[in-house]
Amino acid sequence: MTPPPDQPDSPGAPRFPVVVVGAGPAGLTVGNVLRAAGLDCLVLETESREFVERRPRAGVIEEGAVRGLERRGLARNLLERGQTHTECEFRFGGERHRFAYTELTGRHHFVYPQQFLVTDLVREYADVRGGEIRFGVRDVRLLGLETDRPTVSYLDPGSGGRRVVEAGFVAGCDGARGVTRASVPAGRARLARHDYGVGWLALLAEAPPSSDCVVFGMHPRGFAGHMPRSADVTRYYLQCPPGDDPENWPYDRVWGELRERLGAAGAPPLNEGRLFERRVLDMHSYVVEPMVHGRLFLAGDAAHLTAPIAAKGLNLALHDAFLLGDGLVARCTKGDGTGLSGYSQACLARVWDDQEFSQWLAEVYHGTASGDPYRAGAALARMRRLFSSRAAAGEFAERYLGIRTGG
Repeated sequence: MTPPPDQPDSPGAPRFPVVVVGAGPAGLTVGNVLRAAGLDCLVLETESREFVERRPRAGVIEEGAVRGLERRGLARNLLERGQTHTECEFRFGGERHRFAYTELTGRHHFVYPQQFLVTDLVREYADVRGGEIRFGVRDVRLLGLETDRPTVSYLDPGSGGRRVVEAGFVAGCDGARGVTRASVPAGRARLARHDYGVGWLALLAEAPPSSDCVVFGMHPRGFAGHMPRSADVTRYYLQCPPGDDPENWPYDRVWGELRERLGAAGAPPLNEGRLFERRVLDMHSYVVEPMVHGRLFLAGDAAHLTAPIAAKGLNLALHDAFLLGDGLVARCTKGDGTGLSGYSQACLARVWDDQEFSQWLAEVYHGTASGDPYRAGAALARMRRLFSSRAAAGEFAERYLGIRTGG
């Protein structure tokens, strides 16, 4: 009897120690760690290589994450081409307040657009380290995750036929809408979610940065953010209603609001340019606990989504990937399962720290525009404390930079 297509017969199917679902920063980092240890793995990605190498996303990378990439031979271009940032600027009450976090901590941020990092990781994995990767796959399905012989099947983009592979382990790195998180049965994991009740209009402008650092504007009309990406491209954010239509934000309205919300005494004028991305992000976060189900290990946005309020998403994904990649290598080469057994707990400690910091910072960003005099006053008090208390400034700098006590 021929098995149905959603339960393919696995005997004789190719077997990989690890199948990675998703070719984003987390999945590609895991794949590279495995290949560096001489382990075969297969990476599956629904989009094309061209798409993932051009998809604009995050750009602020913590120094700890960069050093983790460097130790694994994955940071050469980043270190050569990335910008280093030592300060940020807050604008509120019509004034500019420079925050020199490197003076407080000795650490800094790197700015390197995520699509550049993904391009580097794809090339290293596929072209240098000889890893197998399939782009453009469809209808990925996971079976037998609670057994020692899980299978992963997908529709091949060339033939249209269903291909089946066996895996020792599956790394779920396919983001918030991917199949891996959805493959965890109901009741086997808890989903904790928080909605911030605001939207951010995410913009990419073909314009040089208007400041040499990241700028945060707290204004009664709403939050605004300025994030340099390259010499010719700047990321901007504008607070807006959740679910807003980007078409409600034509060129003149965007730049008018940015000038108003980022305006401050002595601030240089904004460099305007063509807007080549406009999309609304509804600010919400979630955490999946545990990040493991049988032989499936979730990483990055598949396990936890962090609203871009504190620029933590990419950094959390990379830290997950370091722990998962190292744990898989130890298990597959030495039979040492210690790293994998402690993976979820170790990741979630950092995840919850960053979730709480993002929630704290959200009140700072959005309080002045809440229409609530109490929230607005509390938000301004938090800001003033950063510039009047070295202890408060030091704690903020450590959390902003992702510096964890003792780690």
